Amino acid sequence: MKWGIAFLIAPLALLASGTLQVFGHSWTVYNPVDWSITQDHGTPVLRLVTPRNPLPGPRRPIQFAIAETENFGDVTVEADVQPLQRSLMIVFSYQDASHFDYAHLSIDTAKKQSHHNGIFHVYEGERVRISSPDGPAAFPQTKHWYHVKLVHREKTGSVDVFVDGKAIPALHAVDLSLTTGKIGLGSFDETAEFKNVKISGQAAK
Repeated sequence: MKWGIAFLIAPLALLASGTLQVFGHSWTVYNPVDWSITQDHGTPVLRLVTPRNPLPGPRRPIQFAIAETENFGDVTVEADVQPLQRSLMIVFSYQDASHFDYAHLSIDTAKKQSHHNGIFHVYEGERVRISSPDGPAAFPQTKHWYHVKLVHREKTGSVDVFVDGKAIPALHAVDLSLTTGKIGLGSFDETAEFKNVKISGQAAK
């Protein structure tokens, strides 16, 4: 019985949410202690310092900060990002913990790691890849700053991600089931840094 109680308490402990203030927004996170806000020559940097694996059950990410804004239809996210390990992610069309899409940007190609470097869809179950596995990795290396731009359109459901101005073929997809929602930043089970984050768009209709 003691083991059963411990098993139940551990996942619940991960859900002790809190908020962070940065980039002109409040951001909801599961574990505030897993994050830090520092300065880079006067520029705020949001850093995910603690990687966490998904909770028991359907395999999908939990370690991301959600900007507490209106639900966007058309939205553009621009940010300077730095993967501290192999990858990081940008969440879009976030409606709740069981309904969202995300772009996974990695130093791996999708041909090397099928769950890396792509657009993924979460709809009440395990994450599913919805983009092509073709093309180069998003990042040539880790521990380097890149400028990333994500563009999502409500009417068509399309999403495209650009890294340093270049389109990444594996980071294009269309999802017509989740066309509106909030934006998030984080990683699947690694660490990363984000700065100069700008979210712009139109409220969902």
